Amino acid sequence: MSAILIARYDWTFMAITAGALVVYIAFTVLVTEWRTHFRRTMNELDSKANTRAIDSLLNYETVKYFGNEEWEARRYDESLQRWESAAVKSQTSLSMLNVGQSAIIAIAVTLIMWRATEGVVAGTMTIGDLVLVNAFMIQLYIPLNFLGVIYREIKQALADMERLFALIEENAEIRDKPGAAPLAVRGAEVRFEHVYFGYESNRQILFDVSFSIPAGRTVAVVGPSGAGKSTLARLLYRFYDIGGGRITIDGQDIREVQQSSLRGAIGIVPQDTVLFNDSIEYNIAYGKPGATRDEIVAAARLAQIHDFVAGLPEGYATPVGERGLKLSGARSSAWPSPARYSRRRTC
Repeated sequence: MSAILIARYDWTFMAITAGALVVYIAFTVLVTEWRTHFRRTMNELDSKANTRAIDSLLNYETVKYFGNEEWEARRYDESLQRWESAAVKSQTSLSMLNVGQSAIIAIAVTLIMWRATEGVVAGTMTIGDLVLVNAFMIQLYIPLNFLGVIYREIKQALADMERLFALIEENAEIRDKPGAAPLAVRGAEVRFEHVYFGYESNRQILFDVSFSIPAGRTVAVVGPSGAGKSTLARLLYRFYDIGGGRITIDGQDIREVQQSSLRGAIGIVPQDTVLFNDSIEYNIAYGKPGATRDEIVAAARLAQIHDFVAGLPEGYATPVGERGLKLSGARSSAWPSPARYSRRRTC
């Protein structure tokens, strides 16, 4: 188009066209980068508002215990107001971008038509030339405006997916060693040998801990809160790697075996009762998808809940409700979480 404008008409036509193109691109890029901040802020506030709502709903009993319904509603409303303010700024900046893009195109077309009209009046251009130049401008600026919209939408989508990208880029702290073999369980003797561990480098939790759990024995770890009792279980599951010493099962260092085989060989009752909003049968079989009915019943007998379940009107098909609230005693220590009992109880 520039070549045709220079060859057939005055250089000013090309200057106006090229200038408008540069200004349009620069304006679109700069304003889009500027308004991405508002979009990012809006996403963060939206996540915070949703987190507060979910937290209040999950702990609705505690909210009702203390009569804090209005307090929680007010906190959620404040979060929504901040999100609304950010959303208005984001939409306002978008409108400003659209108006600016349209203004640049309109000014450029007006200047081109004004210059072409002068040429017609002066006799250097015909009416056909005027129509041709106008058609050129339409063919240029309509696709240009479309590309500006696409660029804006891409930048907005990237801002919306920033958290997803950050999660993808996170490196797993605990990885299997190359060529790690599966755990070979024989008697399931567990040994902690001179174990040192701290969640943070400046706060040590365990100091030279050594003990053994012979196969078939029941061992209790007793101590005050914060002494590291739950930490021992997390280390056995290899949720964290120890800072010194080693942990073995049947003489195999758990850092040398596959994590899936290690965790598949351990049955656990979590410190907090966790039940899915499904049937009792589903919860018991969660630790071993595809478990047979006989295996589910056997696991329930080991957990000493079979008689209780069998006495329910719907038996193992009884829905437990959210967090098991439909079951009498589901919140007490007498109801251990059955979700892991279908795993091999070797440790």
